Amino acid sequence: MNYRNLGETGMRVSEISLGTWAFGGDWGSVSEDDAYAALNRAVDLGVNFLDTADVYGDGRSERLIGRLLKDRTNDEIFVATKAGRRLDPHTAEGYNAENLTAFVERSLNNLGVEALDLLQLHCPPTEAYRQDETFGALDELQEAGKIKNHGVSVEKVEEARMALEYPSVKTVQIIFNVFRQKPAEEFLPLAEERDVGILARVPLASGLLSGKMSADRRFDEGDHRNFNRNGEAFDKGETFSGVDFETGLRAAEELKELVPDGATLAQFALRWILMHPAVSCAIPGGKNPSQVEDNVAAAEMAPLSDEVMKRAREIYDASVRPQVHHLW
Repeated sequence: MNYRNLGETGMRVSEISLGTWAFGGDWGSVSEDDAYAALNRAVDLGVNFLDTADVYGDGRSERLIGRLLKDRTNDEIFVATKAGRRLDPHTAEGYNAENLTAFVERSLNNLGVEALDLLQLHCPPTEAYRQDETFGALDELQEAGKIKNHGVSVEKVEEARMALEYPSVKTVQIIFNVFRQKPAEEFLPLAEERDVGILARVPLASGLLSGKMSADRRFDEGDHRNFNRNGEAFDKGETFSGVDFETGLRAAEELKELVPDGATLAQFALRWILMHPAVSCAIPGGKNPSQVEDNVAAAEMAPLSDEVMKRAREIYDASVRPQVHHLW
């Protein structure tokens, strides 16, 4: 495993880390045994950074990680969580000191820690990035020793750029993958200049870039890839990166021609992300140890050639870009 600096946080994180949304729901059923085995396998393989949120399974994901932290006290494990999506209604005004403090206290209890390594605003409405009160509240929580660092998880490049106006923002989590290349043009250079840590989420486009999907694939009723394809529950961009399923399948087939012998499309997609030095880590999910092992193997791949990177961009430009580039 290779490690990169997470901006100015002082954390050196595994470049392939682990996102734990699947442990909380919206991805079909994942047993507690499978989830916990996946967490342990990730740490065994050198993963030292876990991304979660207070709404994943109404705290289930955080509590599983808390169990891991208790069981593996000799391992250095950094945990990033998120707050804000418990708001109902989910409004910018709700991102205030009172609510954020309550969310932090709940996450501290779920994780069984005294301070959060990293707290991220969880894709708040765009207006929240104009609220000094919101970021002032995060500063106060940090001064009180409740959080060690804070950042944002965003939907749009515009929001990422807005977040950089606040000097105390140390990380930005953003959807970045072969099917969502806009950040490489309009945000990553700014983040690198500011030395802000970048967490690349949805790195496999909700499985479209796994190379294992076909047109007849059916998803469980409780899987967001079934119920959120058009943004019925949350931002459409979180599901298949906003790409039409059939379009994504065709583009994935073209990308398979670029995959080196002995590698999978998923590993290629993760390696593509790591070719961008501004990225601190990619955070693919993994429902079981086998998926974790496949993802971590991407860290051992040789760098992709300029020719391959160029061809991947051409595939994006031809079919995917018209659907996503102007929206996020």
